[in-house]
Amino acid sequence: MKVKIDADLCTACGLCSDSVPEVFKLGDEVAEVIKPEVPSEFEDAVRDAAADCPVEAIIVED
Repeated sequence: MKVKIDADLCTACGLCSDSVPEVFKLGDEVAEVIKPEVPSEFEDAVRDAAADCPVEAIIVED
């Protein structure tokens, strides 16, 4: 599974980096993916973060 952030949509709310700091970090202006190839143990948490993102900026590719 791969994940990325749509920087045009991201508002840097911090939800993803708070939820899954092993995969996301808060950058200067937007959230950033630090592990684009999501380790299997974090897949469910990343899917939850994508579903909870208020602007739908997290893109999950199976």
